[in-house]
Amino acid sequence: MTERTPLLNYRLVASVNESELRSAPASLAPEELPGSPRHGSSPQRQPKKLSVFFGVVVPTLLSMFSVVVFLRIAGFVVGQAGLYQAILMFVVAYFIISMTVLSVCAISTNGALDAGGAYYMISRALGPEFGGSIGIMFFFANVCGSALFVLGLVEAIMGTFGIPEDPTVAPSPHQVLPSGYWWSLLYGTGILLLCLIVCLVGAHIYAKATFVIFLVVISVLIMIFISFFVVKPKPVTLPSPFKPSNGTGPVYPTTANFTGFKLETLMGNLYAGYVEDYTTGKMMSFATVFAVMFNGCTGIMTGSNMSGDLKNPSFSIPRGTITAVIFTYIIYNLLCVMVACSCDRVLLQRDYSFLRDINIWEPLVIVGVYSSTISASMSNLIGASRILYALAKDDLFGKVLCLAKKTSRSGNPWIAVLMSWFLVQLVLFAGKLNTIASIVTIFFLLVYAAVDLACLALEWASAPNFRPTFRYFTWHTCILGIVGCAIMMFLINAIYASASIAFMLLLLLLIHYLSPTSSWGYISQPILYHNVRKYLLMLDVRKDHIKFWRPQILLMVSNPRSSVGLITFINDIKKSGLYVLGHVQLGDLSTLPSDPLQAQYESWLSLVDHLNIKAFVNLTLADSVRHGVQHLLFISGLGGMRPNTLVLGFYDDCLPKDKLIESSVSSTESTDPFSPSQDLEQPPLHRFASLRGSSDRQDYGEFGDGKVLGAQEYVSIISDAMKMLKNVVLARYFNDFDKARILTPPSILSKGEVFVDVWPVNLLRPDSCSYVDTCSLFLLQLACILNMVKAWRKATLRLFLCVEEGRSIRGPEAKLGQLLKDLRIKAQVEIVPWDHVVALHWQRQSGFNKNLTSKSPDLTAEEMEARAIEEESEEDYANSFPSNATRVSDDYLTAVNKLILDQAMPPPAVRFLYLPRPPADTRRYATYLHQLDLLTQDLGPTLLIHGVTPVITTDL
Repeated sequence: MTERTPLLNYRLVASVNESELRSAPASLAPEELPGSPRHGSSPQRQPKKLSVFFGVVVPTLLSMFSVVVFLRIAGFVVGQAGLYQAILMFVVAYFIISMTVLSVCAISTNGALDAGGAYYMISRALGPEFGGSIGIMFFFANVCGSALFVLGLVEAIMGTFGIPEDPTVAPSPHQVLPSGYWWSLLYGTGILLLCLIVCLVGAHIYAKATFVIFLVVISVLIMIFISFFVVKPKPVTLPSPFKPSNGTGPVYPTTANFTGFKLETLMGNLYAGYVEDYTTGKMMSFATVFAVMFNGCTGIMTGSNMSGDLKNPSFSIPRGTITAVIFTYIIYNLLCVMVACSCDRVLLQRDYSFLRDINIWEPLVIVGVYSSTISASMSNLIGASRILYALAKDDLFGKVLCLAKKTSRSGNPWIAVLMSWFLVQLVLFAGKLNTIASIVTIFFLLVYAAVDLACLALEWASAPNFRPTFRYFTWHTCILGIVGCAIMMFLINAIYASASIAFMLLLLLLIHYLSPTSSWGYISQPILYHNVRKYLLMLDVRKDHIKFWRPQILLMVSNPRSSVGLITFINDIKKSGLYVLGHVQLGDLSTLPSDPLQAQYESWLSLVDHLNIKAFVNLTLADSVRHGVQHLLFISGLGGMRPNTLVLGFYDDCLPKDKLIESSVSSTESTDPFSPSQDLEQPPLHRFASLRGSSDRQDYGEFGDGKVLGAQEYVSIISDAMKMLKNVVLARYFNDFDKARILTPPSILSKGEVFVDVWPVNLLRPDSCSYVDTCSLFLLQLACILNMVKAWRKATLRLFLCVEEGRSIRGPEAKLGQLLKDLRIKAQVEIVPWDHVVALHWQRQSGFNKNLTSKSPDLTAEEMEARAIEEESEEDYANSFPSNATRVSDDYLTAVNKLILDQAMPPPAVRFLYLPRPPADTRRYATYLHQLDLLTQDLGPTLLIHGVTPVITTDL
């Protein structure tokens, strides 16, 4: 009997780790399809020439068959699990991969495929983060897979032709090759060099080489099937076990029988009979056998990864992949049935290389093993290079992979091939790769799951442009594919599966924060859109309740350069509500060549990102600021998410300061809002118009320039908002507001107390000291919301109670304290006597009009005209107001202003004041604005607030 060589014990990975690499060649050709994003970038690239058979069927078949078809698929599975369970395993395994195949076919038929195959599908569907992380894992899996198959081929060659390392064993005549670590490394380097030469020549030579190998493998399979019928029954010598018997353990048989087709043999192989794996000594089970068997079912991505070399990827990938899957399924089941009918159970369990011994010509199986192994190694190498090229071309890692973009005249990425070859060569120094084989297989399964996830996301997003010509899939098949791949990952090795998922998430985060924004589109956006639309339809405004009220704010901004402090402050009081930055561009669309607002959106969105606020942007074009604000109040928001509060900057003559880009030359350059193409080369934040005072350009400023927006129109905006039942907030002195400076203690030892002052009484009506009207409660609510924000949580609310000395203080104070307790608002109540202030009001009522004129010598012509009208129609004036809110003198307002300033010890970060309604007589708007100006003079950051709807309840 001939001496058995180590080839009979040959295994790429023992037991569960056996041959777990099914590399998708990922032959990602650099040339691109017409209509693809990068089409025409390199006119020298050659057209694709590979057909369905050569480009998809042949590579996929070789990748799925590999070496396991000769060493593990039939004998190992049937010998351990029996014929019934073996067939069940194949049904389950092919069901899992079929779900992924359906997803691959769907994505590949949804438009033009660029070079990148599986990586291209995942990255363009799920975004650069997912695609980049999966692409890196796929690349390393191919690198390690190529090295593993090279080492496996070296081991097989040394087993047949190598001189035994044991000097006591005499070598056979054909064992002439020196053995040892360095000799094995030399042989592996030579084999890898052969693979490198084929890959450097190009994908077409690779296709021809794989076709030759395909013919060899198919010929070997045909001879194996013929041998079952031709070879006569005979005994077969079994290899030595992994743990030889020491005399006390079980005695292992040394021979087993090839019986030919016999019913008795079939009956003995029908049911499971799990025993120890003779190569490892580990006990086998359904899970371990299934994990090994599943490796012969992977490799389904080979055809899709050849997308860069196919004539028509959308036509070839579905047909070629499905053909290869069906063909391998038939071959595997036929092999299982034939070995179950003709081979003794002991032979199947104790000799995984029995196909060579029962073959007509024994060396033919060795040729099949060599051919399939070198094919798998070569496909992994070319696959790794194409994935690396696709990653480099997408600039996900910046300059790190810039060299990998270079290609030859024929479009072959030779630099990527060399880089991949170098990494494979480094891995060869490890000598053995059994320890990483499982995790590499898990990497491939993660890719399959990611493809299913990409297809599922596209299906769930309901995007109109997702209409693949391959329609034999649903979201159910995608979920089944994801679940199946996840189960297989943890079945193979739970620790490696968890580690690879964690590695993928780490890569995802790194790419998310380090890579530039891509123009591929993000699947998260249509999915979010789909869900937001669904939930917005469910948000019924008729079900609104006061206890669930939250501020939904529209902040009108003329120029963000002077409004940074206000924008960031309002972001703090929105309390997870809607926040919209509104802007009115003056103009008439009928007289303009195009919409001037479209070019401004990028700058405004960049502003939102720069300030790190959660806000939407809404711009409008109108003939006046008033009409523009009306437009925004009417149309901003959607469904139940509409602004209920309007915030305006105060109307004054303070010179604005540029707080957006300080000390920047570009920030002072003037831009024309009606010229969208002007200064587009500047960064988005530099494109906002210059502030008034820095150029001759007139703008309506922070609603306080007085050139474009007059006092009459400004108050009209306030009145319009209240008519529309919108709460109104006027913000003054926020130009220099710096939240970080205010909330940060000056030193570590100092307490750095922050106060927020609240004056919930209408100071323009001294005859009314009510703290419980709608407006006062709204003011308290906003102050409480600000105090609930994390950054302002340490601030102290100070609530000022204005009283007259002749009245009892305990009653109002106790009443106010009980109100705060009922409203769950924590605040300090400060008693403020104001008899001397109220006295000014009652003493000067008779001379009100004269005082207004004499105390304001610098009034504008518009205001002087209003005062003249006031004097001429005193009776009409008195009847036009529902209260005496505007019957206050300048002396009284100055005294109130001083009273507020006197209570500011220490000074507060911000003040909340009561904003009365504008007068009903529009002729008194200038007077109304003048009174607000005197009231808030030099108070620092101040909010004048008027609430029109109830917002507080004591109910549960």
